[in-house]
Amino acid sequence: MSDNAVASTGEQTGTRPAEDDVLAELTAPVPEVGDGGPEMVQLLTPEGQRVENTEYDEYVKDLTDEDLRGFYRDLVLIRRVDAEATALQRQGELGIWASLLGQEAAQVGSGRAMRPQDYAFPTYREHGVAWCRGVDPLNLLGLFRGVNHGGWDPNEKNFHLYTIVIGAQTLHATGYAMGIQRDGDVGTGDADRDAAVIAYFGDGASAQGDVNEAFVYAAVNNAPVVFFCQNNQWAISEPNERQTRIPLYQRARGFGFPGVRVDGNDVLAVYAVAKQALDAARSGQGPTFVEAYTYRMGAHTTSDDPTKYRVSAEVEVWKHRDPIERLKSYLVHTAKADQEFFDAVDAEADELAGTVREGCLSMPDPTGDSMFDHVYVEPHPVVEAERREFAEYHAGFATEGGH
Repeated sequence: MSDNAVASTGEQTGTRPAEDDVLAELTAPVPEVGDGGPEMVQLLTPEGQRVENTEYDEYVKDLTDEDLRGFYRDLVLIRRVDAEATALQRQGELGIWASLLGQEAAQVGSGRAMRPQDYAFPTYREHGVAWCRGVDPLNLLGLFRGVNHGGWDPNEKNFHLYTIVIGAQTLHATGYAMGIQRDGDVGTGDADRDAAVIAYFGDGASAQGDVNEAFVYAAVNNAPVVFFCQNNQWAISEPNERQTRIPLYQRARGFGFPGVRVDGNDVLAVYAVAKQALDAARSGQGPTFVEAYTYRMGAHTTSDDPTKYRVSAEVEVWKHRDPIERLKSYLVHTAKADQEFFDAVDAEADELAGTVREGCLSMPDPTGDSMFDHVYVEPHPVVEAERREFAEYHAGFATEGGH
């Protein structure tokens, strides 16, 4: 994602960049922090003021005050889960963690725009989408703790397992969407039957061959898939200007389907744009590219140090665009929520954090032979032979006093 893949030339090739080039890059002026441009869809300003939009207002007009408070609750709770997971990793309880800090609105807005029959293909950072699809946060932590392979049933949640290989999930999503199409579950007019797929990836992943191949397949097959790019400005340590010469959403035009840029820190705008794109996919109008313009407030993962490649002033600018404070301001100014509600959400977040911490620390380690359990759906003679060989090898270390 913007979290993905592209490291510097020197890192990729093992060569050392010329000293003059390094000096020029270090002394170059800091690029101005963008605001997404006039083409960006926005329904809430960073100050929480409602912005009218004739094209997208209809997609949020039926949201009730309870729905809006639900968005806020989602944002707060998943941020707390994320913070707790980061703390657990720092304390040695998780091997690694990919934080979503700053990207909550992009994930919650798009996640809540989905219907139950829609299917999501995530990367490894879509904790907010997982929350919206009903995945227990402890199942996410189990993967990063190394005690399971994810732990949820993708077909039960319509939320695929996390994909570590950068961009590979876009091909999986396109193939699944083509399957839905061939099953006749697109364009029937039946709201409970017509389905769509949404594939998540980052700005860095947009440079991957898999992603562009997925665009080609989706376009020529008119597949019911939404390509949802969380442009968080940084592909590990590479900024956008090292990734693309044009706004990412404009790439869709070259493949023959529409693209739109939305304020990724505005949960209402993301919800509206994602809802429109998913509706179009379900009705047989084919794919859409959505660029959620947001920012990765923290590190790429807990093994990264962003202070090595970006300036703190940039982070400070984006703090004032915080998705949670933006929605809270709107709820307060429109009297859709009071202090009692906010206090209750904070208390629920505290309780959830305790549950996550306790559950993580009490996860049992898997047995060695469990690695053979889910290789195939049905028993397989080669796997069973390998299981027996492993058991015999392990038993060879046994002694009278134990192992």
